[in-house]
Amino acid sequence: MSTARGDDAAPRTIITTDPELDDLNSMLRLLLYSNEIDIVGLVYSSSQFHYAGDAAEGRPPFRWPAPGAVFHIDQAVDAYARVHHNLVVHDDRYPTPEHLRSLIAWGNVADVGDMAADTPGSDLIRRILLDDEPGRVFLQVWGGHNTVARALRSIQDEFGATPEWPRLRDRISAKAVVTSFGHQDHTFADYIRPNWPALESREVATRVWGYFARTVVADEDQHLLTAEWTRRNVTAVGPLGAEYRVWGDGKQMADGFDAEDYFGLSGLSADELAAQGYEVWMPPQEQGAFISEGDSSNFALLVDNGLRSWVEPGWGGWGGRQERAADDPSSWSNVDEWDSARWIGEFQNDFAARLRWSVEGEYAAANHHPVVRVVDGLERTAAAGDVVRLTAETWDPDGDEVRVEWWQYVEAGTSSSTLELDVVGETVSFVVPPTASPGERIHVICTARDSGTPTLTRHQRVVVTVPEE
Repeated sequence: MSTARGDDAAPRTIITTDPELDDLNSMLRLLLYSNEIDIVGLVYSSSQFHYAGDAAEGRPPFRWPAPGAVFHIDQAVDAYARVHHNLVVHDDRYPTPEHLRSLIAWGNVADVGDMAADTPGSDLIRRILLDDEPGRVFLQVWGGHNTVARALRSIQDEFGATPEWPRLRDRISAKAVVTSFGHQDHTFADYIRPNWPALESREVATRVWGYFARTVVADEDQHLLTAEWTRRNVTAVGPLGAEYRVWGDGKQMADGFDAEDYFGLSGLSADELAAQGYEVWMPPQEQGAFISEGDSSNFALLVDNGLRSWVEPGWGGWGGRQERAADDPSSWSNVDEWDSARWIGEFQNDFAARLRWSVEGEYAAANHHPVVRVVDGLERTAAAGDVVRLTAETWDPDGDEVRVEWWQYVEAGTSSSTLELDVVGETVSFVVPPTASPGERIHVICTARDSGTPTLTRHQRVVVTVPEE
């Protein structure tokens, strides 16, 4: 991965994750983006939903895999190893399986909120936070915050009483960004926020990729969650697809009976499941259908699709768009389910294409992303009333036709004005609203879609700033 880092360079990231079935699904998808996302750690952790227990303390495990089970990070990397030789045909930046295995570490898993002692996983996070490599580090929390909290606590324990502590805390607070699917233990509220008040937190939970996706996805996109689409594009496509959890696949998460896990069963109604002792907290679906992939919103904002949604939480993209919390200036959370759901078609097609790469050993046998570049640059300054003209250049590595669309991402900007876009071919022009105030920013997106199968998309985000007087 490149070591040249700036706001537009994909940042490094560490994933902490518990053994929930949707964490496996998100991990499988994540590895297909390891050519574009700079992964520097894959860490097992616990949550309120899954923890290992501690026999010495007399604490039993809770919804934890059976002894000797292959845990989900290793399961996903093992599948990746079987297809790596194909993936590098399509992009030689895919890391080796050996490199990915070197990033796996066990974090704090003994209990919900466990941060009692340093672990290999918390030490890995600590080491990255203290290194001198420039740029931000995204700490993804797919389970509880506890292993991240332990790493921060370890740093505070070592340096908190030293003269350099205020400077070091400020440096780490500027370097680290925590993203999470909710708060699945108490350690953020109890330790991280009181002791690291300036550390940025993005809560990226969205129903769009979770268990209740069907309640928010638009009607025209519902087919992307069906058994037919999932079989054809995911579970029937090679070793990575075969590991992907779907309804009625006969698998389970934990050792023994788990009243919350009935996803491996098929052909039973909610009443029939309840009669067997299950707590039916979401309606059963057709065999082979999408279950959940909730944690994918954590890494989706880091995908190098041209939206650059990692730069600022309000910019929006595949991982949703976040707004600042009213009571905490350093915390942000996803807003507007439509702003997340609008991207599901792109993200699913992208997933399907990459799975196809994993089984095709010839470049020409699969579709690849179009390339789009705004020749005028991505950061522009223009005064109120000025005319802005932007031109895109496109090409496609497969020789496909590329269709360009220009549009204003109103919600991402700080101007409430709607532009009138004059589009001629691959060029757009517009007038900055005469009422625009100094400092306002307008986001204009150039979207390029190819004619391949599945259709693949790339973007360029142009941010136009009205200068201060």
